[in-house]
Amino acid sequence: MAERAGAVTFKGGPLTLVGTEIAVGQPAPEVALLANDLSEVSLSSLKGKVAILVTVPSLDTPVCDTEARRFNVEAARLGPGVRVAVISTDLPFAQARWCGAAGVENVQTLSDHREVAFGTAYGVLIQELRLLARAVFVVDKGGIVRYIQVVKEVTDEPDYEQALAAATALI
Repeated sequence: MAERAGAVTFKGGPLTLVGTEIAVGQPAPEVALLANDLSEVSLSSLKGKVAILVTVPSLDTPVCDTEARRFNVEAARLGPGVRVAVISTDLPFAQARWCGAAGVENVQTLSDHREVAFGTAYGVLIQELRLLARAVFVVDKGGIVRYIQVVKEVTDEPDYEQALAAATALI
């Protein structure tokens, strides 16, 4: 399995990302994740719509909470042609609890806790923490990756405007 030492940092300390680093223009890797009700969700189910795939270390942290809430607001504004999924290694039960407490209804939270299949397929699994790095992937209606943003410092928020502009251009 590919490793990229120092690809991201946590409070300045270097961390290793594990998995295949994907590139703009390639097909989005197919993986199965768990929905809040423990049903399996295949990423291919998003084909036909623009998909914004947001990875966060844990919804139970302030930066991840802020980011997911922001994408929830933006998802409502973007309309039905765009699906937003927030993916973490949090358990589906914790994701459901967080969504209820945060009033989040416009994004789908998906869990990668079981096999970290998304993390390794997209190259965003943090080896030292077994959490996902903060990243945003925008996938077009045909399933091709059109935008990638891996946030260098895990405690920083992504550049929302760039990610949203990339998605809006595909609608």
